[in-house]
Amino acid sequence: MGAQTDEGYTHALGNRQVQMIAIGGAIGVGLFLGAGGRLAATGPALVLSYAIAGLAAFFVMRALGELVLYRPTSGSFVEYAGEFIGPWAAFASGWMYWVNWAFTGIAELTAIGAYIHYWAPAFPQWLTALLALGFVLAVNLLSVRLFGELEFWFSLLKVLAITTFLVVALVLVVFGTGGAGPHNLVAHGGFFPTGFPMVLMSLQSVVFAYAAIELVGIAAGETARPERVMPRAINGVVWRIAVFYVGSVALLGMVLPWTMYRAGVSPFVTFFSGLGVPWAADAMNLIVITAALSSCNSGLYATGRILRSMAMKGEAPGFTSVLSSRHVPIGGIVFTALMFLGGVVLFYYLPERAFNIATAGASLGVVTTWGVLVYSQLQLRRRGHRSTFPMPGSPFTNWLTLGFLLLVVLLMPFADPDQRVAFYLIPALAAGIALGWWLNRRRRGQSASG
Repeated sequence: MGAQTDEGYTHALGNRQVQMIAIGGAIGVGLFLGAGGRLAATGPALVLSYAIAGLAAFFVMRALGELVLYRPTSGSFVEYAGEFIGPWAAFASGWMYWVNWAFTGIAELTAIGAYIHYWAPAFPQWLTALLALGFVLAVNLLSVRLFGELEFWFSLLKVLAITTFLVVALVLVVFGTGGAGPHNLVAHGGFFPTGFPMVLMSLQSVVFAYAAIELVGIAAGETARPERVMPRAINGVVWRIAVFYVGSVALLGMVLPWTMYRAGVSPFVTFFSGLGVPWAADAMNLIVITAALSSCNSGLYATGRILRSMAMKGEAPGFTSVLSSRHVPIGGIVFTALMFLGGVVLFYYLPERAFNIATAGASLGVVTTWGVLVYSQLQLRRRGHRSTFPMPGSPFTNWLTLGFLLLVVLLMPFADPDQRVAFYLIPALAAGIALGWWLNRRRRGQSASG
């Protein structure tokens, strides 16, 4: 077990595990499952959505890198929000990040339930989701090292699946096998077959696909030699976005006509099935389940540490500050797991829409988190700090990224009904957080006067 940190954690994560946590955060169900429906709705131009959102993600990661090297902490952007924006921002961003992972956990559990159903249609889907939750909860409660090791193997499986697709697809495109080639990007109604507005409307779901890339910053607090490990991990996330996401979507558009993809079916299953590989559907089904388990695993890890960081300041329920004898924030992890159970209920009542509603809700938390990171780095620069790992183009790129994030939110009410549900949640979330902050300040004031 590594040396203990000021926050009570241990340096249990090594370079190999941090690198894979970074990869795991950058490859998820948003790509393995969500890209199919978006290709069907947007056409080949979906690659532009991934490229635009990927550029924003690049600047967010480099802003995070500058902040992490300034001060590594498992409180991550919540601590940075408090230092560079104000206590209210730390409170709001911490709870919005929790909202992000609560909705993400619901989305991933519904995905697991649906895909186990593919193999065992008679087995209750809600029970599948419950068993999956029990598994990742046990992993997180046992030890940080076990979490890191499991995430390493989860991520390795995802990378192997994507790499296999990239190699096979590239060979088909280069040799023009089976009608594959760049011509497919324009041959079936043009590059924008459903119009350019659909490129903009797909940005919200693409941002969700990139969610969790910031997880590597939270892992910094439990990483030995962060000044060496973190720049490599962050730069690794950036090039993986370019290759795995933008590259995959571009190749998906080249190997098959976009009209062959459809919602609810992994585009990679569609591709391999088209090649006549009989076991492809089963193999990709396993990969999607792995990606969903990985995301739930990461969500419990991240929120446990964020909630404990907030509870230490009196901004979250007191029991979420409890650290187990294994140096695991058991209170925060269990609190989030209880909220994940809400996903089982949502899945029971709205099985067809639960995944899309949950991903749209989660994207609100992603936008908030990214915005806080970019703005905090802007304030760090204004204080005269100069980093050995600077964010390129700051402060211009900061404002460009913040403008993009605002656009994503403003487009939500014009998209599909499930995104509108999430957009209409914004006033309720804002009111709830404002009320929580007011009650928190009032309680503190009474404690001080008492």
